[in-house]
Amino acid sequence: MSDQYPDGDLQDDDFDDDDDGIAAQDGAPAFREIDKFYMTPVGYKVLADEQRWLLKEERPRIVEIVSWAASNGDRSENGDYIYNKRRLREIDRRIRYLTKRVENAEIVDPKRQQGLEQVFFGATVTYVRGDDTEVTVTLVGVDEADMEKGKINWLSPVAQALMKKRVGDTVIMRTEGKREELEILSIVYRLDTP
Repeated sequence: MSDQYPDGDLQDDDFDDDDDGIAAQDGAPAFREIDKFYMTPVGYKVLADEQRWLLKEERPRIVEIVSWAASNGDRSENGDYIYNKRRLREIDRRIRYLTKRVENAEIVDPKRQQGLEQVFFGATVTYVRGDDTEVTVTLVGVDEADMEKGKINWLSPVAQALMKKRVGDTVIMRTEGKREELEILSIVYRLDTP
C-alpha cells in the first residue's frame, strides 16, 4: 500500500514538518501549507468564478466609490471613503487568497477515480458510528467543506481516519482526546460531487 492520498500523487513527504500550518479564511482551522490545493471541479469553478467577479465587477465598483468619496474633501470624517477603503482592502486580500488557490489547484475529478476500492479524495463514504448512527460524507477540498451538505475537508480528522481504508474496515478516529470507532459501509466516487 502506498502513502498516496487524493488520486495517487500526494505523498506524506509533501507536508513541511517545520510549518505549523496556516489559518484559512473566515476563522477556519489551520492546516499544513502544501504546494497544491486539492479540489473537485465544482469547487474549482466556484473559487474561479468568485475571483473573476471580484476582479471584474466588485473591485472596479468599489474603486469608483472610493474615488468619488475622496473627491468630497476631508477623508478623516468621510464615512463613504473610510468604509469603502476598508472594503477595498478586504477585496484585495480575498483576491490574493483566491489567486493562490486557483493557481495552485490540483483538480481531482471523481470520473477518473471509478472502480477504486479505497477511500481517497473525492470519495463519498458511508460509515456507522459507535452509537449505530449512519453518516455519509464526501471528502472535498479545504474551501469546499460544508458539513450541512455532507462535504468534509479531506484534511479533517474524520477524513484522515477514513483515508486509504476499504469497505468493512473499522477505523479509530481521535479528536481532542476522544476516541471513536467508525465502520466503513460503502465507498462511492460520484460523477458529480453533490
